[in-house]
Amino acid sequence: MLQLNLSKRSSNSNEHHHDSSKKSKLTFELKHAFHTVKSQIPVTHCVWLLITIFLQILILFFLIRSSPPHPPPSNSQQLVALNPDCQSGYVYVYDLPATFNTEFIDKCEELDPWKSRCKAVSNGGFGPSATGLERVVPKDITPAWYWTDMYAAEVIYHNRILSHKCRIMDPEKATGFYIPFYAGLDIGKFLWFNYTAKDRDRKSEMVLDWLKEQPTFTRANGVDHFIMLGRLTWDFRRLTANDSEWGSSLLYMPLMKNVFRLSVEKHLNDDLEESVPYPTAFHPRSESDIVQWQNYIRNYDRTKLFSFVGAKREKIKNDFRGVLMDYCKSEENCLAVDCATTVCSDGAPAIMEAFLDSDFCLQPRGDGLTRRSTFDCMLAGSIPVYFWRGTFKGQYEWHLPWMAESYTVFIDHDNVRDTNGSLILQVLQGIHKDKVKEMRETLINLLPKFVYATPGKDLGSVKDAFDITIDRVLKRLKSRRDQYFES
Repeated sequence: MLQLNLSKRSSNSNEHHHDSSKKSKLTFELKHAFHTVKSQIPVTHCVWLLITIFLQILILFFLIRSSPPHPPPSNSQQLVALNPDCQSGYVYVYDLPATFNTEFIDKCEELDPWKSRCKAVSNGGFGPSATGLERVVPKDITPAWYWTDMYAAEVIYHNRILSHKCRIMDPEKATGFYIPFYAGLDIGKFLWFNYTAKDRDRKSEMVLDWLKEQPTFTRANGVDHFIMLGRLTWDFRRLTANDSEWGSSLLYMPLMKNVFRLSVEKHLNDDLEESVPYPTAFHPRSESDIVQWQNYIRNYDRTKLFSFVGAKREKIKNDFRGVLMDYCKSEENCLAVDCATTVCSDGAPAIMEAFLDSDFCLQPRGDGLTRRSTFDCMLAGSIPVYFWRGTFKGQYEWHLPWMAESYTVFIDHDNVRDTNGSLILQVLQGIHKDKVKEMRETLINLLPKFVYATPGKDLGSVKDAFDITIDRVLKRLKSRRDQYFES
């Protein structure tokens, strides 16, 4: 037994000696290796090398910890990547059958029961080039002036949108869908004489029948669609099937209940509608055109305090225009242009001369609460005087400041009647010249926002009325579509 234990102890001792020998050998080899490296690389270099590696590892660690994971790009991010100028989205334009738009232009002789409308719809809705403006407009920018019809906006919008930088040909990538139906040109010839309610509604029903067959329309029930109505909203709001009632019933048709609409005068209680500026005669080709006109109206020598351009409406009881015309003709501080005896259509020279020559211009109601003449007036740097609050309040909110008093004057029409107009002079004479200059400067700065530029021309950083409208429409439609699918 003792021998066995000794044998085991001897064996263990041998194993321990063997392990010690291995460790000693390994230690010797490591020391030899270190001394070999040490003999070839200075110690200071080794230290700096180790510090550099350590710092690089430390920096990488903090970068990884601080960087959040990148989410996949959203649809809007993908759109912005396509064109950085289209951050509000893209518009798809339906290729409607010609009977709903271009055929109206081809058959322009039939648009009006009294006269040809062919000039009015020519040049993409701008109308014929303006003539006779030599005394009114600087020569360099006369090519930017046209006799543009007040109800030509739907043709102008269609023409502009076809070449818009944010138009897209793939409907799956569109933010909004434009319905280029010329509803205003359609209804224009059915508003008078013995036409029936069915006559006034026929084309509107046809275009909606076409739309309901489009998957892009039905998938969201039209919430991402919009239309431009060239006439006042009231021309499309017939409530009954009575043949004697005015207008079409387009806006009350079931398939239109979600479609957003633009018009030159909106219904103030309709959240699906927005008003846009009436077209004027000036269609700038460049930012330089705008600046030149702004400087021209800023420095123009105005000889009259106010002006009135219009005509009496003898068939209307207590016609307010008659009150204004009679007063203006009797007041030496007022310049009157009587459209009963002077050609006043679509920005004629007599109109622009009157507005350029006066500090203020009187703007009563038109066919609705608004009036194209108001924009002709502002274009000349003349300050509008209006008499019904709905003329500005709630209208043109995308293009004009909500604080209308910064560039307009309000005098209640009832008070004007009570004084046979003399209150007008009293109010306008009470506005200090410095204040008049300040109000005019506000209008001059606003001018690009209510004119429609020539298609295909570069205005630089300036956005015109059309650019502002499309940008706001696309933002609105995207929001509405997101809400629709979330609900």
